[in-house]
Order: sequence, then structure tokens, then C-alpha cells
Amino acid sequence: MLAVDNSLSVNQREYDLQIRGIADGFRDPDVVNAILSHDGVAISIVLWSNHRQQETGIRWTLLDSMESVLAFADRVAAVRRIEVSGGTGLGSALAYALRSIDANRFAGERRVIDVSGDGQNNMGVSPAEIRDRAVALGVTVNGLAILDEEPWLDRYYAASVIGGPGAFLEVAADYDSFARAMRRKLRREIGNSPVASR
Repeated sequence: MLAVDNSLSVNQREYDLQIRGIADGFRDPDVVNAILSHDGVAISIVLWSNHRQQETGIRWTLLDSMESVLAFADRVAAVRRIEVSGGTGLGSALAYALRSIDANRFAGERRVIDVSGDGQNNMGVSPAEIRDRAVALGVTVNGLAILDEEPWLDRYYAASVIGGPGAFLEVAADYDSFARAMRRKLRREIGNSPVASR
């Protein structure tokens, strides 16, 4: 599950950079090859802002061929922005993603929430609480912290957001470097699946 920041702190240009960065990530040959090395990878995208506002941008989709991966990238590029509102409901975004993973029709060997954002949670449930719930259910939470507004956000994500088997944090200095960070993240997330965890 890719959870994308759509809050008021993200302007239209920054939103477009996120969406294009994700789409280009799925066109990256290393990411495509990583996906095709598995029997299939199911992906969904949710846009989130405040604690009451989350919306699925792309429903769960199975990627199991070059054609399906590239078609998914095209769909990502066309995801329109939902209504923008104030507040950053990061914990609520994780809760929405966790419910969506639990309800989908796929039975994956690994279940991962990949959340990106440029700010700390300031309304709704604590992200650490939902992260701990996810980890208890065997779901890994990875993060991509965008540091243009809060230069210390990586430390917050490390302490309060990421967790679970193989969890890691990627950092983008700003939105212009988001695409490179997302490519690195997808390569690592899909290509380096842990064989086992204790």
C-alpha cells in the first residue's frame, strides 16, 4: 500500500511531483525486474490528509507482467488530487491503509505500508499506536520523509512511523528529489524481500 501525502502543506506542484515520481518509479527497469522476480505484487494507492480524509486513488491491482506494471504506472500518473484540507492525520492514514490491506483479496507473503509525507501527525490517532498494531499483525511500515518543511522529520518517522520486519526509512531533501528517493525505495522494498524474520 502506497500512502501519499495530500495535506494542505502540499501544493499542486508538489502533489504532481509525488505522483510523477511514483509513476516513474514503476517504469524503472530495476523496479520492473524486481516485481517480475515474484509471482506477483499487489499494489494500491491511498491519498490522505487530515484524520477524516483518506481516499483510495487506485484499488488493489495485481502486477505480474511487464504490461501490467507499465499500465499501472500510467494509471498512477493519472491519479487526480482529492479535496485538500488542513491538518496532518498520519496515524489515521496508517489505520486506513491497514484496514485496506486486511480487506483485500490477495494473500501476500509480505504486507507493507509505504507512507510518504512532509509533516508530523497533528490530529487523530497516534501513528506509533497504529504502527505497533500493524507490526503485531505482521505488517511492515516503511517511510519516505520529505524534509523541505521539517528538516528533522526523518527522526520523527524513525521513532514514530516505521516498524516491522525489514522496516526502513528513505529520505528526500525536498519534492524535487522525491522521484529519486521513491525509485530507491521501491527497488529496496520489492527487490530485497527478507527470506525470514525472527
